Amino acid sequence: MSTDTPDWYDEKADYIEVVAYNPDWPNQAQQMIENLKEVFELDSNIVAYEHIGSTAIPGLSAKPIIDIYIGVKSVERAKKLMVKPIENMDFLYWAENPNPEKMMFIKGMPPFGKGRTHHIHVVEYDSKYWKARLAFRDYLRAHTDARMEYEAEKLKLAETFKYDREGYSEGKNKIVTDLLTRARFEGYKGR
Repeated sequence: MSTDTPDWYDEKADYIEVVAYNPDWPNQAQQMIENLKEVFELDSNIVAYEHIGSTAIPGLSAKPIIDIYIGVKSVERAKKLMVKPIENMDFLYWAENPNPEKMMFIKGMPPFGKGRTHHIHVVEYDSKYWKARLAFRDYLRAHTDARMEYEAEKLKLAETFKYDREGYSEGKNKIVTDLLTRARFEGYKGR
């Protein structure tokens, strides 16, 4: 557990589980995007919403957590206007996120829920984070061999780091970097 981890956090209850692809994940993501659009219908800071992460890649085993990217004109403005409305949707805002260029919200994280169901990431539209995530997703959607390679690594890491989210994420860094390099080489830039 990291020295920055809050005392209330229970890594045993917030374990890593990678499951077979669920064809309903895109529907769940779209429903969450529609809910967010209703909440933020008048927010001119928001440019786009995208379903990202492994649940956005057909056929890929994943942690059963829907990741939504919200592309905004200004993260600083989003910090002032978006925290409370998203918290009102039963999300926990990760205010201690060490990356000031990104906001992160988590739904269902123990002890506040029985298990994570959704993550919302707020980043500047067309930033390096936005482009990299979309390029990675689109590349894996189009390349079965890369998708299978990534899946094998995720399954191995999930077994090794079942109770260590930080270790699991750090373990994925090499393959994500390798696959993103391939994606960029083939012209995937992220919209």
